[in-house]
Amino acid sequence: MSVLPLVFTSGWASGINAYAVVLLLGVFGRTGLTDEVPASLQRTDVLIVAAVLFLCEAVADKIPYVDSIWDAVHTVVRPVTGAVVGALLAGQSGSLSDVTAGAIGGSTALASHFVKAGTRMAINTSPEPFTNVAMSIAEDLGVAGLVTFAIFYPVPAAIIAGSLLVVGLAVVFFLWSRIRRFLRRRAQRREEKRLAAEAREVTGAPPRRGRPPGVIGSPAWHELR
Repeated sequence: MSVLPLVFTSGWASGINAYAVVLLLGVFGRTGLTDEVPASLQRTDVLIVAAVLFLCEAVADKIPYVDSIWDAVHTVVRPVTGAVVGALLAGQSGSLSDVTAGAIGGSTALASHFVKAGTRMAINTSPEPFTNVAMSIAEDLGVAGLVTFAIFYPVPAAIIAGSLLVVGLAVVFFLWSRIRRFLRRRAQRREEKRLAAEAREVTGAPPRRGRPPGVIGSPAWHELR
C-alpha cells in the first residue's frame, strides 16, 4: 500500500506539534510496531531532542500570548518537519517519490499550522487562560491518537486528518475578526511601551515595572507628539 495516507496524516500532525510526531514515530519504529519508520527517526539522540522540545512546547503552548509567540517561531519549523518526515517515510517505503512526499507533508503541515496559530490568536482575545490549556491538551491528544491510528489504519486516519483540516480552515475564516482584534491589541501594547519609554526620557522619570497605565493621552505623550 502507498505510504501517502501516512505522509498526509503525519504532515497534518506536524503542523500541530512537530516534536510529538517525530517522538511518536521514532518510538513506534524503535519498539517494532511498524516497519514504515526509517532508522534515522529511531536514533536515540533524535528521540531525546524530540522529547525535550516536546516538553518545552507542552509548557509554552498552554500560556496565553506565549503560545502565539511559539507558533510564530515555528512557522518554518513545522512545515519543514512535515516535509522531512514525509520524505523519510517515502524513502523507507519506496512506494512514493521523496520529493512528492516532502511537498505533501510540508504543505499539509503549513496549512494545519495556520489553523493552529489562527485559532490561538482568536482564543487569546479572551483574558482567561483555561481555554488555552484545554485547547493545548486537546491538540496533544488529537496528534497522539491520530498518529497512532495512522500506523495501523492509515487510510481512515488520513480521511479524519483531512476532515479536521477543512473544518479548522473554516473555523479560522469565521474567527478572522477576533484574530484581527488580537493583532491590533498586540500592536497597541507595543506602541504603549514605546511611548512610555519616550515619555520617561522626556520627563527623566525612573523606569516603571509592568504595563504603564494611561501612557496614551498623558501630558508627556502630547509633548512627544
